[in-house]
Amino acid sequence: MSFPSCTQFRVSVIGAGNVGSALAQRVAEKNLADVVLLDVIAGRPQGLALDLMEARGVERHDRQIIGTNNYSDTAGSDVIVITAGIPRKPGMSRDDLLRTNAKIVRETVKSAIAHSPQAVLIVITNPLDVMTHLAWQASGLPPHRVMGMAGVLDSARFQTFIAMELDVSIADISATVLGGHGDLMVPLPRYSTVNGIPITELLPESTIERLIDRTRNGGAEIVELMQTGSAFYAPASSACSMVEAILYNKSRLLPVAAYLKGEYDLNDVFIGVPCRLGCQGIETVLELQLTETERNALHTSARSVRENVASFTAL
Repeated sequence: MSFPSCTQFRVSVIGAGNVGSALAQRVAEKNLADVVLLDVIAGRPQGLALDLMEARGVERHDRQIIGTNNYSDTAGSDVIVITAGIPRKPGMSRDDLLRTNAKIVRETVKSAIAHSPQAVLIVITNPLDVMTHLAWQASGLPPHRVMGMAGVLDSARFQTFIAMELDVSIADISATVLGGHGDLMVPLPRYSTVNGIPITELLPESTIERLIDRTRNGGAEIVELMQTGSAFYAPASSACSMVEAILYNKSRLLPVAAYLKGEYDLNDVFIGVPCRLGCQGIETVLELQLTETERNALHTSARSVRENVASFTAL
């Protein structure tokens, strides 16, 4: 869907790596907002922005894309997306990134929010749930205006694997994945359907477990295949759907890393749960009815996130 170019929203993407540049392209070419692409490497965001601007004659949009190394150029942003940080390498877990990316996220968030104090903050940098907690602490923002992109991506991967297994259109598949963005995420087969039919009625348990395992290791599978990088097209598309829901107040129900205050019997932790997104950020958290096994798995995932947050605090 295309939106009128007269709507002057501004989205700042902090980090002009593969995810950041792909997200800038998605946002501009969907005609959602003007984009500021910021990076510490002189010339890189400027070159990418110019390349994207030169594509406008083909893509037929009038959005402005600015590349910069100066946070003052991000002033007045409606949404700030943090992608800055080092990506995973083969054999490296998301949690291995903690020490390096913690420092990067803290500094970028403080600098960006100083120029756009009314913005909604979306974090993509891994380890995502921990970085989202850190970003919230560094920003001083109320928790409903800070979230992590994880559940949308994890659910999209689960959808893809279901579609491939059943040889059906992805358009008919809805999938739900809760928990942290890592090996302890919690895909929910009962809430994952093909045209309304739960996959538990369409696939044997052994096949579902295989698809769940592949979903949990979806990012690592791409890292191992690429050797010199990690996923960026699907993460960028996932973040773009969140940006669109916020800017255009679409009240979409999307799984994101949100700050919980008693929901699912969890407190003071950012973890993936279904949320309604609108112009204020996270407007409501939907609390699903979970089985004891599902709830225990979610609590195990949350405990891992808390331990990593505590380890950062000790750094």
